[in-house]
Amino acid sequence: MHTVGATVLIVDDDASARRLLQVRLRALGCEPITAADGKEALEALRRDLPAAMLLDLEMPRMGGLELLRELRRGGIDIPTIVITAHGSIETAVEAMKEGAYDFLPKPFDPHHLEIVLQKTLERRHLLEANRLLRDTLAARTPDILGESFAIHHAMDTAQKAALSNATVLLLGESGTGKEVFANAIHRWSERKDKSFIIVNCVALSEHLLESELFGHEKGAFTGAHQTKKGKFELAHGGSVFLDEIGDMPAPLQAKLLRVLQDHRFERVGGTQPIQADIRIIAATNRDIGAAVKDGRFREDLYYRLNVVSLTLPPLRERREDIPLLARHFVAVYAAETKKTVRGITAEAMDLLMGHPWPGNVRELANAIERAVVLCGGPEIGPEDLALAVPAAPSGVAPLSLSAAGGDFYAQVETFKQNIIRAALIETGGNQTRAAELLGLQRTHLVKLLRALKIREPKDRIESGA
Repeated sequence: MHTVGATVLIVDDDASARRLLQVRLRALGCEPITAADGKEALEALRRDLPAAMLLDLEMPRMGGLELLRELRRGGIDIPTIVITAHGSIETAVEAMKEGAYDFLPKPFDPHHLEIVLQKTLERRHLLEANRLLRDTLAARTPDILGESFAIHHAMDTAQKAALSNATVLLLGESGTGKEVFANAIHRWSERKDKSFIIVNCVALSEHLLESELFGHEKGAFTGAHQTKKGKFELAHGGSVFLDEIGDMPAPLQAKLLRVLQDHRFERVGGTQPIQADIRIIAATNRDIGAAVKDGRFREDLYYRLNVVSLTLPPLRERREDIPLLARHFVAVYAAETKKTVRGITAEAMDLLMGHPWPGNVRELANAIERAVVLCGGPEIGPEDLALAVPAAPSGVAPLSLSAAGGDFYAQVETFKQNIIRAALIETGGNQTRAAELLGLQRTHLVKLLRALKIREPKDRIESGA
């Protein structure tokens, strides 16, 4: 039953009626609190938000309708059951226009009270569950894609970590997929049916981030017109992903440490401790170890976060995954743009394989999205890709638009020759190591050497290696 453990505020100026309702609510497993009029009810609501409210309409100082209007002006949504005397249905209807969920005419029997209260709490529960579900679905990201050893090793570690409630710290360059891994860890855990909430620690000011994480009480600061639950409270039973944790302000680091140690926190401006049954997954692209040494990040918090540490590989260290990722993004963006792009030409794929990808998977996704938009045929070609040309290594001729008469395909061929020569120079002419560096199969590299008429090791010697 949704009534068990639910806090219900009784607002009635009749002391005997309040006592009777307290007895009946306790029999239903509820935790009743009371107020003698609307003014006292407002004070109670500033301290905490109950699951529901039983509200008499005729009271001194502030009646039930006036209280409902005040709550409505403040944007406070409390499931309210109006208690009406003498069968005043017209007043009850007016109260429902002001936001009441249902009404009970006096006198009422306990069974009727149970039915109406149960229905009201179920409605509130469904609304809250639907909102959290929308938040969780909005945070859904694609499954982890990759066939490389590096990505499979990272997935294996993440899957093992997911089986526990241990805090996970995800490290790696920007764009390596830390949010994707955080989401996967949640989906692989026992908390998968609960909410997964993302908080970017660098996107908000310290004041707003504190309110976002911990919530606040009404009147806690200027503009706090109503009590607000924070992400930690909303994620009860689920997971919270703290992105860019390395940029969290020092005062909030201390409050987060307490959450990790005691599993409790208070809202801003509040004194009532709130239980935090959440799993923290944190991520940063900063050198957090250096931040600890420099005093910019708390050492005790770092150790609390670093129970399971996972460093995600940059795309340049998992080049064999580029074709799979690229084709996946082609399918995604072709569907979004309703275009008939189905694949990538071999020439375009060679360009993707040779690019350094400083922005990692995120940069690859953006490049493919642009190419799909510009593509005029069934496959993405080199002309559809807008990739910055990396600086040529020492001993390798730089690309020039005046070379080969400005012919595009000749430029592409020159580009391929240069990056392959650069790899051979770096590896001392070792074709196997050069192929690994380029993310190619050795047999494919040999074919390219022949097709591009790159003679090795003579070319290497002539280039000044």
